[in-house]
Amino acid sequence: MPSPDPARPGLLIRDPMHYTDTVLIVPPQLVASLAHFDGESSEGDLRHALFQALGDLRSGEVADQLKTALDEAGFLENESFARLRESAEREFAEQPVRFPAHLGPGGYPEDPEELCGQWDDYLRAARAPAVESTFAVAAPHVSPFGGWESYADAYAAIPKSAAEKTFVVLGTSHHGELDRFGLTRKPYATPYGDTTPALDLIDELERAAPAAVLMEDYCHAVEHSIEFQVVFLQHLFGPKVRVLPILVGSFARSVYEGGLPEKDEAVARFFGALGEIAARESKELFWVMGIDMAHMGRRYGDRFAARADRDEMTEVAERDRARIDRAAASDAPGFWDRVRENRDDLKWCGSAPLYTFLKCAPGARGELLRYQQWNIDEDSVVSFAGMRFGR
Repeated sequence: MPSPDPARPGLLIRDPMHYTDTVLIVPPQLVASLAHFDGESSEGDLRHALFQALGDLRSGEVADQLKTALDEAGFLENESFARLRESAEREFAEQPVRFPAHLGPGGYPEDPEELCGQWDDYLRAARAPAVESTFAVAAPHVSPFGGWESYADAYAAIPKSAAEKTFVVLGTSHHGELDRFGLTRKPYATPYGDTTPALDLIDELERAAPAAVLMEDYCHAVEHSIEFQVVFLQHLFGPKVRVLPILVGSFARSVYEGGLPEKDEAVARFFGALGEIAARESKELFWVMGIDMAHMGRRYGDRFAARADRDEMTEVAERDRARIDRAAASDAPGFWDRVRENRDDLKWCGSAPLYTFLKCAPGARGELLRYQQWNIDEDSVVSFAGMRFGR
């Protein structure tokens, strides 16, 4: 992304998978040369590009410095990166719990008392009371301070009777494999304590749809879409809440190539397995979706600066609501038709978890509690909502 530091302009590079925590800022005059790190360009191509950019015979020295910096940071696809990835994934596999990854200013307080006070403040502002027939909610997964009103409306809609149920949490897998579902047997640890994983259901899904399941998926270690939901659930019902955490990979092949996601046999088998659990244990399950919607503006590759609820974003709101209406009507094919419009130029990152819910819990009837747009930076907007579903 563009460097946020005016004193150090250029391209900021970081690893969202946290194989490495190094952050590099490549100066503007060197950015174009990164195109030569493509596995095809030669050393001479890189040096020639740097000479043209710098007009300096020392371009060979600069090329060596750039290669060394990228290599040591873990940003080149080579043996150094492979070692970093293997080490991080092995460490996660060996951990007894899934440790919190989003404590701090962009996520939530580490101190349990401060966290409890902040979440109480959020929930007191909710404008929708709990409804006993509610069996599912959709909440954002943006930073809680940015989407707290939609979070609050969604979680305030959960009835107290849900406390003893198993929470099926469907979260967006931002970095996972397409058409695959990431599971973990690890308890989620937060400042409140450790969750209780629904091991029997996790094992059942792995047995029934092995081609679709990525077990102990490392994406759980870094992903926020489930972590934020877990903290809210623990706040309401205690640290030991029983959770079935499922990271849903993008259904991008369907968006770009046509057909419904279940055209993929592995996806269809997973839908069948989760749908069977939903039918068999409907009274014992509560569904939670951690989903954001449109991603618009310069951060997300658009040529315009996005402003929440203004200009281009008013049309985005209309299109978002058209998708929400289809989901609320339990119209899975109609919802997906709207997702596929213009190859999902709205860039809904939550479409796959929401479609998964619609396929596995057919007949749900939704209600939009709150729709919001938020400027995640001055030129980029994320939209999201709080929703509840009854039967």
